[in-house]
Amino acid sequence: MNGAAKGAIVGGVFLAMVGGTAYGVYSLVGDEGAGGGDAKGSMSGSASAGEKASGPVTEKETAETARAFLAAWAAGDDQAAAALTNNTQAAQSAVAGYKTAAYVSKAVITPGTADGATVPFKVEAEVSYQGAAKPLVYDSRLTVVRGATTGKPLVDWQPSVIHPQLQRDERLRAGTPASPPVKAVDRHGKELTAERYPSLGPVLDALRKTYGEKTGGTPGVELWIEPATPDAPKRTLVTLVEGKPGQIETALDADVQAAAEKAVAAHAEASVVAVQPSTGDILAVANHRRDGFNAAMLGKRAPGSTMKIVTAAMLLEKGLVAADRPAACPATASWDGKVFRNQGGFSSQGQTFSNSFARSCNTAFISLIDDVKDNGALPGVAREAFGIGLDWKTGVPSQDGTVPVTSGPAAAAEYIGQGAVQMNPLNIASITATARTGVFRQPVLVKASLDGRTLATASRRLAPGVSAQLVQMMRQTATGGTAAGAMSSVHGSDKGAKTGSAEVDGAAAPDSWFTGFSGDVAAAAMVEGGGHGADAAGPIVAQVLNS
Repeated sequence: MNGAAKGAIVGGVFLAMVGGTAYGVYSLVGDEGAGGGDAKGSMSGSASAGEKASGPVTEKETAETARAFLAAWAAGDDQAAAALTNNTQAAQSAVAGYKTAAYVSKAVITPGTADGATVPFKVEAEVSYQGAAKPLVYDSRLTVVRGATTGKPLVDWQPSVIHPQLQRDERLRAGTPASPPVKAVDRHGKELTAERYPSLGPVLDALRKTYGEKTGGTPGVELWIEPATPDAPKRTLVTLVEGKPGQIETALDADVQAAAEKAVAAHAEASVVAVQPSTGDILAVANHRRDGFNAAMLGKRAPGSTMKIVTAAMLLEKGLVAADRPAACPATASWDGKVFRNQGGFSSQGQTFSNSFARSCNTAFISLIDDVKDNGALPGVAREAFGIGLDWKTGVPSQDGTVPVTSGPAAAAEYIGQGAVQMNPLNIASITATARTGVFRQPVLVKASLDGRTLATASRRLAPGVSAQLVQMMRQTATGGTAAGAMSSVHGSDKGAKTGSAEVDGAAAPDSWFTGFSGDVAAAAMVEGGGHGADAAGPIVAQVLNS
């Protein structure tokens, strides 16, 4: 290579034929413009020859390691790429599969500006299978770490390096999938596509897996994510040849779905679900997440104070509180040696239980545990009246919530939606719908009549008068409590809400939770690390309710 040609590719990419396949390959010439390296690059660290380096990787080590790894990957050299990672077996399989199983015939990889030890990059590739080809373009990132045993700078291997939607034990595959495509339509017959409603992608994939063969379609040619478990749906990334889809009607509402998509787009790691309390129909499911996970229906996280709807129902049924009766809200409350506090340290005396609910007073709930005298009371109400844990069959995979029987401080934490309680926006939206009507109606995305599946039914409805008091307290929360700011934009006067903030171990900020109703629509949202419920999740719910 002469000097002019060599200078033309410094810091850029060029196409090289590797095994008959064109791949984008990095020039590993340094910024000084002198001295090239081989495909692995020259790893010059801070330690002298033979000395094991220690401490954080340097900026130079990060840049050189990233460039060498990306060059080896782009060249299709799975052994060289894997050797530059801290998990050679997994990395080699993934890089090799990029060509042999995902049928990526071209790849040009362009790095971005490093942020510490993390390097973003852009992949511009082509998928080619049996004469059909389509572009594959996406952004991903890698992080360089110090090797635990060698001290060398290595790429911290994660499946998301190859593609940002890949999770543990998942793989890219191309070909003719087993399940034919489906044309999903909303309750009014309007087509629902991943192009128009991006976050419906996982839901449409799940519908395809469950109903594709039942609707008379024929498969095409695609690139998809092969799930880690056989019961999970494939997630289509690129369609090379269109198949013939069968049609399936859903309970979704395209207008509500559009509003949900727009609402979650304002926050990273956000999810929302809307349901119709009178029927249980799921009107919208939306997620805005880098990993593509349907956290709205499959998530399992502590819901914070939105759980107080269930706790309040239990306390009301036992006659320990009433919406309009005074309830103590001290600054602190202790249970089995653990001290619980209210956010900001507030307290109030002589106020009603409805006021404590509206202000989300933790201690008003915790201080009543002695009077309940039964650690199974809260899990019992959650299951018997709200349908939590009853194996919901929505038409696509979903988690139906968990409120286990515990003891000690963990039992007290469950009263305020912490501890072992696990929920997702679908569960919380259903809880709000149940509070609204007094009876649990299992949420459905596809009508049970389509395939004859049996829906979950709760063993009883809420005790007389409890639903009315829950609605009264949620209305006060929406007009003068912690949800007032977010709900002020919701049209009409028939509205109620509850906020929640859930602490997560190791997280810099709590998860933001919010649920509310307006007329015959209930919605719930969660934003991971979003802070107070009214700040991030609240506006999402408000936008959905207004749709």
